Amino acid sequence: MPEQAGRPPSGVGGRRLAAGVALAATLVLGPALPAAAEQAAADPAAPSTRCQLTDPRLPELSGLVAVGDQMLAINDGGDRIDVYLLDAGCQVVTVQGADVDPYDPEDLAVGPDGTVWVADTGDNQGDRTTVALLALRPDGGTGLYRLAYPDGPRDVEALLLAPDGVPYLVSKEVLGASKVYRPVADLLDGGTVGLVEVAAVNLTVTGTPGGPVGRAGQLMVTGGAVAADGSRLALRTYTDAYVWALAGADVVGALAGEPTRIALPEAPQGEAVSFTADSTGLVVASEGLPSDVTVVPLPAAAIAAASSGPADGSLTDLFSADDGLPVVPAALIAAGVAAVLVWLGGKVRRRS
Repeated sequence: MPEQAGRPPSGVGGRRLAAGVALAATLVLGPALPAAAEQAAADPAAPSTRCQLTDPRLPELSGLVAVGDQMLAINDGGDRIDVYLLDAGCQVVTVQGADVDPYDPEDLAVGPDGTVWVADTGDNQGDRTTVALLALRPDGGTGLYRLAYPDGPRDVEALLLAPDGVPYLVSKEVLGASKVYRPVADLLDGGTVGLVEVAAVNLTVTGTPGGPVGRAGQLMVTGGAVAADGSRLALRTYTDAYVWALAGADVVGALAGEPTRIALPEAPQGEAVSFTADSTGLVVASEGLPSDVTVVPLPAAAIAAASSGPADGSLTDLFSADDGLPVVPAALIAAGVAAVLVWLGGKVRRRS
């Protein structure tokens, strides 16, 4: 039987938004951001559609990472972890995965060593005793790392993976007051490590249209990303993106600063967000098919605010699949180094 990643005994994989969330659409304001961030950034270059996703295997796109002109993507739900490699036209090149039965996978990130991390952290009903991070390594290995919150279950759809490899989870809150957690110790493969709250992100209604739950969707964090060059990080809601300058691996310090808000193109249920490979824009997409994958250039203010220091991290070796699939190079961007695709080689399996 596939191992279950933090699933309660009566849980069902891939749960959607709780019906009661729609009531939050009547909210007027949540806790406010600093005044300067209340205005959307000055209009940069217009967003452009990179491609349109139509593959029936990805009806609920939840996590996305742009690597070069290709992308890694995950679906929200299913009975196993599958990571899809998409080409520049949004066509699936190959799929790699692990025999882990996920509860609710929500986000995706690539670590400094080329490891692909899947955040199985969704919890719409608030009944999970643990959540999980699944690591798919370049050498074909895998790891399952369970995490426990200090203050009870949280619904989390955003993973921020710092340049030093430390994961941060950002909760999805209907009132806009998101909590940020990180592990209290090194992750333990097959075991559970506690989380500690280290920061907060307070959002307010913006008036940007989109999302499935009205104005409440303007307050709910649905995805996160860290730029490959380590210069900035982003969180998105159903309607807007917030970009902070990042120095080194100080995610907490970054989130204490003032973000640049960017109104995103209207989408029915936008959850996926990544930085472009050159870190000068965002790549966003929504659940549902067909789904436009859109590039949103960063405004000058967000680029100017970012740290110019190099990111921590190293490049991984190249490797290839063992089942007749095309050879795909795997590497991670370091500051000043051109983007090289990160991907998984070989079949990844983990059984209990």
